[in-house]
Amino acid sequence: MRIVLDAMGGDLGPRPCVEGALAACRRFNIEVVLAGKERHLRRLLSASRARDSRLSIVHADDVVRMKDSPRDSLRKKKSSLAIAVDMVRTGDASAVVSPANTGAFLAHALMAWRMLPGIKKPAIATLLPTMQDRVVIVDSGAVVDCKPHQLVNFAIMGATYAREVLGRVNPRVGLLSIGEEETKGNELVLETNPLLRKTGLNFLGNAEGRDIFTGDFDVVVCDGFVGNVVLKTSEGLARTITEMIKREAKRSAPTMIGGALMYPAIKALKHRVDYDEIGGAPLLGVNGIAIISHGSSNSKAIMNALRVAAESVTRNLVRRVREDLEKYHSQMEKRGVSHEVVTGEAPPPPAPKADGVL
Repeated sequence: MRIVLDAMGGDLGPRPCVEGALAACRRFNIEVVLAGKERHLRRLLSASRARDSRLSIVHADDVVRMKDSPRDSLRKKKSSLAIAVDMVRTGDASAVVSPANTGAFLAHALMAWRMLPGIKKPAIATLLPTMQDRVVIVDSGAVVDCKPHQLVNFAIMGATYAREVLGRVNPRVGLLSIGEEETKGNELVLETNPLLRKTGLNFLGNAEGRDIFTGDFDVVVCDGFVGNVVLKTSEGLARTITEMIKREAKRSAPTMIGGALMYPAIKALKHRVDYDEIGGAPLLGVNGIAIISHGSSNSKAIMNALRVAAESVTRNLVRRVREDLEKYHSQMEKRGVSHEVVTGEAPPPPAPKADGVL
């Protein structure tokens, strides 16, 4: 299995990518290709004094910057991101991982791979910690303005990811809303809820914001605007609580002693909410495996993003998503939902009759 890593696109430069790739090769026994400026990458490899035959380099003349718009990034035909994505298109790699800016990554993946049948726009599936395990939030930033059929597709793809990669049997799906009652929510939620009930998914109904972290759902569906707010709020809250605990533990001798006694529990909590343990989020709906890493990913996050990519390849994620979309769309139409509502497009015209046939 070969995974290509855009080693130049992150905020911290190529060093975390090189270190994370080396760690992934050793720990997960995978082959990693670093896409980037060869001279810089070789210098970092030499400095690390690490050698691994499973790690190689493909040269790229250019770099997609965080400030580059998706349109500007597409003009950079020889960037590390463009080359990495194209390697998957040509079959030279099984998946791509990049900490580049999300809009540029989306643009390159859409242009190079296209969408799966029945999908107009992709979704980002991000994992958040819960009281029990982790929950898939989909979408967390790819599509900010959604239609009901798109949320249905997000639910199908998120459930496939939860089942195939996370090992959840019959994933429990919820629709994020302001109340658990079917009558609550904005127009989008009110129209999507009854459609989800006709998919055949294990749909449990609306989920409130507090329900995300209880572990009662495996997948929570929302539009990308709401999902990204949830994601960034959760990240900020986790950092704030950790810092508050540290400060309070230093206020007096008793709290310092209590903090020392609580250290193992605090360390375990930090591990559960640590983004670096998750590594990256899959882009669902495109005809290829793309794992989006945070721009400020350290070597540990990069290593785990490569792990997520490898797991997605091993479990044939793209094929499973394609099969599930076809299956659940068919079930919806059998339950009386029109083709136009299911797919968001008009039904295909009937085939013309052959000459002489009445």
